[in-house]
Amino acid sequence: MCDTFVALPPATRGGAVIFGKNSDRPRGEAQQTVRFPALRHDPGATVSCTYIKIPEAPEVFEILLSRPDWMWGGEMGANEHGVVIGNEAVWTREELGPPALLGMDLLRLGLERGKSAHEALKAIVALLEACGQGGPCLENDPSFSYHNSFLIADVKEAWVLETAGKHWVAERIAAGARNISNGLTIRNGYDLSSEGADMDFAAAFSLGPVDVDPHSRQGWGRRLLKEREGQITPSAMMDILRHHESGICMHGDFATTAAMVSELKPDGSAAHWLTGAPHPCQNEFKRVEFV
Repeated sequence: MCDTFVALPPATRGGAVIFGKNSDRPRGEAQQTVRFPALRHDPGATVSCTYIKIPEAPEVFEILLSRPDWMWGGEMGANEHGVVIGNEAVWTREELGPPALLGMDLLRLGLERGKSAHEALKAIVALLEACGQGGPCLENDPSFSYHNSFLIADVKEAWVLETAGKHWVAERIAAGARNISNGLTIRNGYDLSSEGADMDFAAAFSLGPVDVDPHSRQGWGRRLLKEREGQITPSAMMDILRHHESGICMHGDFATTAAMVSELKPDGSAAHWLTGAPHPCQNEFKRVEFV
């Protein structure tokens, strides 16, 4: 599940970019807030992701990650350069592949390797095309697997990246607000794509309807952003993530197990708040600093 949001000027107050995400996963699964330092690696070094080992980058950036405790990657996070990413599960007509990179692995790799939202996007799609995506996305259920979409932002722009197997399209968001949930949303209006993806992407790969139901979590999220247009702050984004009638703050067998809000300011500074605990309606967003 999950819901991810971004608001850019003029939808925000004060010129900042505001990002938010609820991570919805099995109730009771622990999700930790963890920090990993910047590192340099020798030529030929490798890194063990959740299921596969891949070549390591010569340099990785310091990152802050909210991640389920059993996997290598994360549900959402930020890096030292003010890039933030959240991912979403999507189910498509493309066959699910064997264990490869999880969407959560791709999210962490994008944060480690991208100084900007565009650089992070390029890192993710290069790894997607080279390694593929696949493998169980729950610790104790080998049958639960999916493809992924991502919302990637920095202080200048945001990108929605949607995938189906190794196929992908990306839409640039330069102003206003955007949200994604658990379905493909990009039709023909994309700015970048994998080779041969000249199509209505959502119509080609979606398993269900491609029009957003106004009563769905995504439809509710779109309306909540619209109601706050021009006045979106970190506090307003936290209120959206606590919203119950929409199901955005999820309770049940699948529940909101962690939440995150970030403020990316025009002066280049960034602030991040994470719950590190389930149900943002019941737990405080705590500010977490980079060292």
